[in-house]
Amino acid sequence: MIDILDSLSEVQRRAVEYNQGAQLVIAGAGSGKTRVLTHKIAYLLSQGVQPWNILALTFTNKAATEMKERIADLVGADQVRYLNMGTFHSLFARILRREAQLLGYTSQFTIYDQGDVRALIKHIIKEMGLDEKKYKASNVADRISMAKNHLMDARTYAQNHSVLSVDAAHHQEETSNIYMRYSQRCHTANAMDFDDLLLLTHRLLVNYDDIRRKYSSHFTHILVDEYQDTNRVQQAILLQLTMEHQNICAVGDDAQSIYSFRGANIENILNFTKTYPHAKIFKLERNYRSTQSIVSAADRLISHNSFQISKNTYSENEVGDPIVYRQAFSDKEEAAIVCKDIMKQCKSGVFNVEDIAILYRTNAQSRSIEETLRKMNMPYRIYGGVSFYQRKEIKDIVAYLRLVSNPHDEEALRRVINYPIRGIGNATLEKLSSAATMAEISIWECLEKPDKYLSGLAKKSLNKVLEFKTMIDGFSSKARDYDVFELTKDILRQSGMSADIYANNDADVLAKQENIEEFLASAQEFVINKREEGNEHEANLFFYLQEISLQTDVEENDANGDERMIKLMTVHSAKGLEFPLVYIVGLEENIFPSPQSADSPRALEEERRLFYVAITRAKKKCVITSAQNRYRYGQLEFNAPSRFIKELELFSQSSIGEHSCSSHSFHASNNYLKSSRFPPKVSDSLASEASVLLDNKIVVGSRVEHSRFGLGRVTAIEGSGENTKACVTFNNCGEKVLLLKFARLKVVS
Repeated sequence: MIDILDSLSEVQRRAVEYNQGAQLVIAGAGSGKTRVLTHKIAYLLSQGVQPWNILALTFTNKAATEMKERIADLVGADQVRYLNMGTFHSLFARILRREAQLLGYTSQFTIYDQGDVRALIKHIIKEMGLDEKKYKASNVADRISMAKNHLMDARTYAQNHSVLSVDAAHHQEETSNIYMRYSQRCHTANAMDFDDLLLLTHRLLVNYDDIRRKYSSHFTHILVDEYQDTNRVQQAILLQLTMEHQNICAVGDDAQSIYSFRGANIENILNFTKTYPHAKIFKLERNYRSTQSIVSAADRLISHNSFQISKNTYSENEVGDPIVYRQAFSDKEEAAIVCKDIMKQCKSGVFNVEDIAILYRTNAQSRSIEETLRKMNMPYRIYGGVSFYQRKEIKDIVAYLRLVSNPHDEEALRRVINYPIRGIGNATLEKLSSAATMAEISIWECLEKPDKYLSGLAKKSLNKVLEFKTMIDGFSSKARDYDVFELTKDILRQSGMSADIYANNDADVLAKQENIEEFLASAQEFVINKREEGNEHEANLFFYLQEISLQTDVEENDANGDERMIKLMTVHSAKGLEFPLVYIVGLEENIFPSPQSADSPRALEEERRLFYVAITRAKKKCVITSAQNRYRYGQLEFNAPSRFIKELELFSQSSIGEHSCSSHSFHASNNYLKSSRFPPKVSDSLASEASVLLDNKIVVGSRVEHSRFGLGRVTAIEGSGENTKACVTFNNCGEKVLLLKFARLKVVS
């Protein structure tokens, strides 16, 4: 007991010890949120609460694993193994497995990932004869997902005049019918998507009160991490489970609510005391991560939000360097400034490359940074790229495994029925699909009774389809006796996948081979772990699919690792991480904040929270940059510095760094914000500017300004007339040889 509570601050200790009903722990950035959660669970266990009566919900598998390890250090591994700790989706999937029959599913149901969902919706749109450009599968999938997050199933959606009017306004009146068909097809395929795991759990708890009471009485203590990121359906489930005992501990920070585009509802945390009127609030306001300068600036920024829970964050760490703001002429010069500064910091020995992260608002902004890093031979890695489980060869083998487990899984069948190529073309597949749709059964059921449903199929095509079915049946028989590692090896060999992937030796194929080897290694590790845990009966296909299916939708890169590389990522990807030195690039209007937030005060506040998250990732030093112009979507754009820079009040501090823009230039650029909502576009005058450049009397030694490369000095002139070239050494972008006819150089001294 003493050990569990001794390392906590006074407010952390009070939050951990409180056990008299609902509580909300407002945990500011770097305030020890995870410490409070893990110590609270350890404290509950020490007070006699049984581990299986605790439900701890997180948003990533990685967070759950890390917390389990920390709790094990406090109370031992024996108790931790019985905790119900994991993501909303993984834990509620377990409940649905047990109760699936009540909802018309079997316990063997497949979990569709985003790719499966979009593929099925695309098939439905095509079947309905709709314009695929008008009804984009990804857009319809997002619309359905948002509906489910708001507790609307297909029937409710079709009866909601508000959402139907929105669809009509966008000339997508058939969305409700697509949703209805999609739901029916999922049910026929014995499949659920990620949103169904929540929506159907809620339906189960609402429609079957005995089931609700069973789980409510079983989960006597519920803890929720990152509560600000919960959506409507997640909160509704929690309300059902806490209806009687109200023993819920919600931990989060409204200032870090940045996922509304995924359906997160900030009102869940802001209105917690309305939902639970007797709840007690604890505020963790001390930041243990960052310097005083960084925390103070972030606090000044977020104070401009009106839609928030008041708090006074502070740090007792060293004052540290003030946040540095540097304005570049272009994104190209911005990249050069950042990369040269990184090199300088590393050469000085103050920071190492693994200490550094470069954050941006959108993925497209990484291009100029990457190019410059490569030219300077600086090691880097982009986070948030293609997930391992989203790579084609991995999705192929997983589809085989899914089909063996659940032959009614239509999307898995479509993916592999002709891979490797076995002569079953699209025409044959469409005939199978049409037959299944007409009979309102799955394609597999058609294959089981070919005489009844496939009489119109050519004999040659039918034989190939039935050969495929026989192969899958054989795998299914082996699945009852083989562990998942042996089964996967067998599938790779007999299906022809191995022969197809190992047929060549070019770089792309080698990468695929390595991915397949890694997948086999994961299956083997799964089997070994199950055996070591004493659960050898779970080392099979069913449990393995259960585990990996819940990892395929979220990329969980460990950007805090020891890998000696500079980390590049979006601010959204950086949430939950920390780095000694952080560069935040592209602080311009129409980028950060994004143009989508221009007409919405609520959206603008979320953009500000996103910038708050970016700043508070920094432990020692934070550098912010903007560019006067940058290429985006193939066009040159001119943007004013972000309004957020002014809100940091950097110029009230004694120093902002030797290369930062001057106070004068800062205030001049921000005057623009008061006069115009949008920045000017590329002017026609820029084209005419080139024709008068020769009149600037550019000579060797001239100080010149270029719109993309910034300031530099002319070191040589060669050629004549329209072929005149100038060799210019720019301050940040190095040496360039430019044709004066098009260079748009301006003499500045």
